[in-house]
Amino acid sequence: METSNIKQWRAFWEDERNSATLYHALADAEKNPKIAEVYRRLAATEESHANTWAAKLKAANVSVPVFKPAWRTRALIWAARRFGANTVLPSLSAMEDRGTHNYAQQGAPAGMAAQERSHAMLMRTISQTTHGGMQGSAVAQLEGRHRSAGGNALRAAVLGASDGLLSNMSLVMGVAGASLANSTILLTGLAGLLAGSCSMALGEWISVQSSRELYEKQIRVEKEEIETNPDEEIEELALIYQARGLEENAARQLAQQLMSNHETALDTLSRDELGIDPEELGGSAWEAAIASFFLFAVGAIIPVLPFIFFNGASAVVASLIGSAAGLFLIGTIITLFTGRSVLYSGARQVLFGLGAAAVTFIVGRVLGVGVTG
Repeated sequence: METSNIKQWRAFWEDERNSATLYHALADAEKNPKIAEVYRRLAATEESHANTWAAKLKAANVSVPVFKPAWRTRALIWAARRFGANTVLPSLSAMEDRGTHNYAQQGAPAGMAAQERSHAMLMRTISQTTHGGMQGSAVAQLEGRHRSAGGNALRAAVLGASDGLLSNMSLVMGVAGASLANSTILLTGLAGLLAGSCSMALGEWISVQSSRELYEKQIRVEKEEIETNPDEEIEELALIYQARGLEENAARQLAQQLMSNHETALDTLSRDELGIDPEELGGSAWEAAIASFFLFAVGAIIPVLPFIFFNGASAVVASLIGSAAGLFLIGTIITLFTGRSVLYSGARQVLFGLGAAAVTFIVGRVLGVGVTG
């Protein structure tokens, strides 16, 4: 037996025992009996996983060590008891996500990775539920104060334009600092615009397409689990609905009803367990790429335009003024996300942008003098 396998099994065993210990502590600290019962059942699942790894160690004639909770587990338990279970749920969700990844990479027994993924989803679900009601962030989203899809799209648009403006302004000022001809500055700016836009588009396409392929794989795996192990999927659905406030019997009945139709079950599990909309799969990669291309270009063209109509110092000054105006506008739009004052956000954006331009201008001037001298 390879030493690496033994170490991996022992690490998995310790992780599962730590998770089970933490879930038991959360159950004791949780005032909502429905949520507390979910924690206990999650602890039982983690103990079952730990027993699997312990059995592998014993089969390899390796003794199972005496379990001692890790410092991180003890710290999370203290935080849960001191400030409430909800304070540690994001950490728990991240732990379960890591467990899903590690199990998938190491070829864990069938079902373990799926259960860890389900646990992560449960943690995110429970984090939106506080003693039978939703937390402020979730309520605000329902009321319209936080609009996830529109907010993300607007944020992406702002960041794309900001990247184009900042990067190309710095490039143009660096070349201008070298005292090159106006046509050279213009050509460099246009080249920077095109190169940056293509890079952004390609990066966005790869990101979205990779996400879509991952979602499709997860849905395929979920479909296989529904067909091969429907009882386990019923249990996962029941836990999700119980975490959302349903009584255990009602949650189980609803889960069984949904599982009676595999297509409906797949759609429900994809949305509720995986957090994936099967109809969208994260959106179109081509639409994201095209949008990123043009958004970057919109920002990048601002510092270049003056060099089409002006020459020399006049073009540089006009470029800085136009860029500063664009930066202030971007800072103003950013206040939609931060809630800060328009003057503060806009001025900060202008200050940082002009600071970057000044650095590249000075570098360009120094290099230009060195080359020509």
